[in-house]
Amino acid sequence: MSEPTRRTVADALADALVRHGVELIFGQSNPTALMLAAERRGIRQVLYRTENAGGVMADGYARTSRKIGVLALQNGPAAALAVAPMAEAMKASVPMLVLVQEVPASNRDRNAFQELDHAALFTEVSKWTRRIDDPARVDDYVDLAIVAATSGRAGPVVLLLPRDVLQLEAGEATLPRTHRLGGFPLDRPRPDADAVARAAELLAGAESPLIMAGGGVHLSGAEGALAGLVQVAHLPVATTNMGKGAVDETAPLSLGVAANLAGKAGPTRRNLSLLEEADVVLLVGTRTNENGTDKWGLTSRTATYIHIDVDGFEIGRNYEAVRLVGDARAALEDLTAALTVRDLSKRLSRRDGLIARIARGRAERGADVASLISAEQSPIRPERLVTELDRLLSPDDIVACDASYSAIWMSSYLTSRAPGQRFLTPRGLAGLGWGMPLALGAKLARPDARVVALVGDGGFAHVWSELETAVRARIPVVVIVLNNGELAYQRHAENLLFGSTTSAIEFMPVAHAAIARAAGAVGMDLREPADIRPTLETALETRVPVVIDAIVDPTAFGPARIFDGKEEVINAR
Repeated sequence: MSEPTRRTVADALADALVRHGVELIFGQSNPTALMLAAERRGIRQVLYRTENAGGVMADGYARTSRKIGVLALQNGPAAALAVAPMAEAMKASVPMLVLVQEVPASNRDRNAFQELDHAALFTEVSKWTRRIDDPARVDDYVDLAIVAATSGRAGPVVLLLPRDVLQLEAGEATLPRTHRLGGFPLDRPRPDADAVARAAELLAGAESPLIMAGGGVHLSGAEGALAGLVQVAHLPVATTNMGKGAVDETAPLSLGVAANLAGKAGPTRRNLSLLEEADVVLLVGTRTNENGTDKWGLTSRTATYIHIDVDGFEIGRNYEAVRLVGDARAALEDLTAALTVRDLSKRLSRRDGLIARIARGRAERGADVASLISAEQSPIRPERLVTELDRLLSPDDIVACDASYSAIWMSSYLTSRAPGQRFLTPRGLAGLGWGMPLALGAKLARPDARVVALVGDGGFAHVWSELETAVRARIPVVVIVLNNGELAYQRHAENLLFGSTTSAIEFMPVAHAAIARAAGAVGMDLREPADIRPTLETALETRVPVVIDAIVDPTAFGPARIFDGKEEVINAR
């Protein structure tokens, strides 16, 4: 008679992950005992080349799937490399479970190989950090970790796993755990009914109300609820950078992305007066951060604010507001219901004039950018390239970008054509190198979708190695490298603020398409405007990873108000 199979802590961990719906882990070999156990249960391991990129992949996967992203790390230097993507996830409210191998418990505090105080390391980038030492409490700690990550304001959490404990026999739990908790938001708390009633009265009676929607709309899955509120109450709506895609930007009451794009030729520049004149502003799922509000200057200081957010601490941080603390979808549904029983004749009477005003602003903006989006020059204008991409995209496609100008071109020249269309942008901390890993994570979450990464040559250099990941793991994304041979945003900012630039601006020429081919991907060179559309069409139809090395004009600058009228200053050489 054979001995019963021994069930280890690693086995118990893997079983708990399966119970919570985890289908893949972004990780290298360690913690090996857990990875072996997970793969035996059908969980796919996605091997990244660098931990910082792996963390961003987990972020992109979570944002797109609305399931917790799982990242596995070796102790010491590998764990330290995960701090940056965890910081982005912390700021952007993206749930992530970070599983960190530790030195054996018996070697703790003895200067064991790659020993590090991980709890201290993750203090600022983790909502909750615990160590599993008791083999009988694996399910308890996994459930606590996932609840911490996916409830309230979502974010990354850490489970520390001593190497020797993973191989101990799993104990029997005191109480059974059977719930599946890996989706988010885990809960949908509703705001106080009296506060909802007060907000409804303000919106119904306002002279010029406005909605500003942030990334929390996507995290809550509240796009449909937001569209319902707009339709019932006839309210104009703008978005932050992270809120892009929360509304259909072709809808008659949509203003597009406002945020820090209010300069000449910006998407809302010709309708900026609607933001400035708003007497009641409804903020939904936004941190009211510097870029999202154009340095807190988009809307009036004297307006009355209503703020929907699951994190009560964010309400009133910058704008004193009527507090609607709760899940964005639940709060929007309650607010819509409260408005339907109020007199909305003022809103209805102003709808047609409002729609006409927005339409005029769109047409004027179209005239402002006409020469940019049709430019025949070489190097290519990025506005022309991104507009051509926009004409080829559908609402089911996903676009990810780097920070810096890549995010600005995406927000300004791509169009959301349906509520919930996904545009992934790293605006939590706005680090370079995020675009391609976000796209890889998104593609793994939505293998049926076409996924494009829009990146600069500065950001792409952070993650060239992940081209091998894309090829090996069969993750067919299209990476468009806006190659201007320099850190253009940095040049423009330094010239504006200091009248000169540092020496750390320009790069040596790099053949990005050749790098792609060397890694087994398809590399395409794009030099002339006439080749933009056929190149993009071919790339979007290709079923393997593609890199388009597009040589673009380094003098092109984004629609920030501080750049207005300063073209010669910011482009000084």
